[in-house]
Amino acid sequence: MIIDEVADRFFAAIESGDTDALLALYAPDAVIWHNEDGTEQTVEQNLRVLRWLTRTVADLEYRDVRRIVHDGGFVQQHLLTGTLPDGEDLAIPAGLFVDVADDHIVRINEYVDSAHLRPLLTTRRTNR
Repeated sequence: MIIDEVADRFFAAIESGDTDALLALYAPDAVIWHNEDGTEQTVEQNLRVLRWLTRTVADLEYRDVRRIVHDGGFVQQHLLTGTLPDGEDLAIPAGLFVDVADDHIVRINEYVDSAHLRPLLTTRRTNR
């Protein structure tokens, strides 16, 4: 599988809520880091968040995708959009630096502006 195909499958799996496909794309010891809290997640921790996201946000879609593929992975800038349970539109601009080895994602460094996460985080606190 080529790196661009790994990326396409990864984001399609998130949009559709297919955590089995995501699990197959992650290396077992993959690490997912987020700039807004400075923490690293395991694959299982990340899948829990993504399961919640796809259950909570309707019409989840990656838009305005700009991707650069290189030998060890890819960099992607995008706008993650959807609709929150209260009908509010969600739009989160983000940039991901993704390391890929042997057709598996081994590391993601995700950068988002925390101000754009507020509506999502408020929804998470009220819908637990």
